[in-house]
Amino acid sequence: MNQTDKPLFLSIVVPIYNEVENVPILYQKICEALEKVNRPAEMILVDDGSKDGTRDVLRRLAEKDPRLRVILFRKNFGQSAAMSAGFRVSKGEFVIAMDGDLQNDPTDIPKLIRKAEEGYDVVSGWRRYRQDKWLMRKLPSKIANKLICSVTDVRLHDTGCSLKLFRRDVVNGIRLYGELHRFLPALARVEGASIAEVEVNHHARKFGKSKYNITRTFRVIMDLSSLNLFLKYLRNPMHFFGAIGVILSGFALLGTVIFLFTHPESGSAESNVLATLLFLIWILGFQFLSFGFVASLIVRTGNRRGQSLAVHQYKN
Repeated sequence: MNQTDKPLFLSIVVPIYNEVENVPILYQKICEALEKVNRPAEMILVDDGSKDGTRDVLRRLAEKDPRLRVILFRKNFGQSAAMSAGFRVSKGEFVIAMDGDLQNDPTDIPKLIRKAEEGYDVVSGWRRYRQDKWLMRKLPSKIANKLICSVTDVRLHDTGCSLKLFRRDVVNGIRLYGELHRFLPALARVEGASIAEVEVNHHARKFGKSKYNITRTFRVIMDLSSLNLFLKYLRNPMHFFGAIGVILSGFALLGTVIFLFTHPESGSAESNVLATLLFLIWILGFQFLSFGFVASLIVRTGNRRGQSLAVHQYKN
């Protein structure tokens, strides 16, 4: 695989898992879309531990096309990990993420680029006419979309659509784990990114099996809970850790005063247990305050590196 060091206009990142029948068609459709874009581009296909022959197909395609870069995971780590790996090695000014099951349509790529060139940092797809089963896919997706929008305050019709475009500086500031790939617009909004939404095509799956199951819904809910905390206290984590530390320290102080008045003489088993408990509460209070100080230092150090996201300079 040849790799150029020159800046690229576009990177297309596609996580793939057991899509042996879809990959050749997907590759051809992406190539057709890139012909319309007519700018320097690369394709990054990340195999997330496939066991159905997908890896061999990817190797053969990569040998023929220098624009295609392939990342092979030793085992299945999940879509967020695959997308994160693709983001890290991408070099495009614009980075487009999409699914590898042919339900997202590569012909929508020029539409996302045109919208981004209006000045947006993130362009998210909206599967207005979604071709999925209502009970197993559409209904859970609608519920999740409502929850995500209410928690993150990012107003999109379809937060679950994988077809999204990001500017280079936004991608550089994103760190993914768990199921956080579903919350990419919210993570970008934290850094001041402007977000737009465009209608995109959506197709029913023709080959392979869906990787979606009900357990993913529960994982999304758990990650949404942690994301809520992340969004609220990212800028000043001392407000979270410090509040807990002050409450524990106040409780320990009050308990110590009461203990000294009610147990003037120490030495009994009851006194020793209470004294030990109060000591532990004091320690916990100081630990949470220390966590707050350390987290604040980390955030301020990171902010110095990522301030370019707040004000973006557009080039003609």
